[in-house]
Amino acid sequence: MLTIYHYRSTRSVRVIWACEELSIPYHLEIIDPSEEYRRSEEWRALSPTGRIPAMADDGFTMFESGAMLQYVLDRYGGGRLVPEPGTADSAHYLQWSWFAEATCSRPIGDFIRHALNTPEAERVPALVDEARSQVITCLDAVESALQDTDYLVANRFGAADIMMGYTLMVVQLVKLLGNDHPRTSAYLARLSESDGYKVATA
Repeated sequence: MLTIYHYRSTRSVRVIWACEELSIPYHLEIIDPSEEYRRSEEWRALSPTGRIPAMADDGFTMFESGAMLQYVLDRYGGGRLVPEPGTADSAHYLQWSWFAEATCSRPIGDFIRHALNTPEAERVPALVDEARSQVITCLDAVESALQDTDYLVANRFGAADIMMGYTLMVVQLVKLLGNDHPRTSAYLARLSESDGYKVATA
């Protein structure tokens, strides 16, 4: 059975959500999120950078959420939630999955660091503004993609929506998703109604 090492609102949400959608059994291990524990040899053996999440299965471990999700889909998904490999839809699935983590997550992290985790007296407005601007650019791309569809790939819910759904959840938490992106807001609301999302974010 899969073991998912989790703490609320971390990227393990993606893997739990996928397992719930696919009815894949898993064991959830809630970890201590403190910096002290995440620096411990015990946790670094699972996650070398100390970040959450990690996952164990069949005698090996993983520590990158997108790769963990892809492994679950490949080994246990039976072709569900992903398009047929080598098709245009599969290319778009890969594009949006990587976009959600690589392109969107970096400026979100920059915004959290510069605007929320830095004392107000020490903030550099130009850095805050640049991070916010880059997040908005990412949201613009999602908003455009949702112009004539409910989901990112082939108008069907799939793994790309799980990847993007988590990223948008974080954007919403830091209050950067608002009225300027109504289709994106409606998309996240639609995703958040799924039972898998509710369990993963509980």
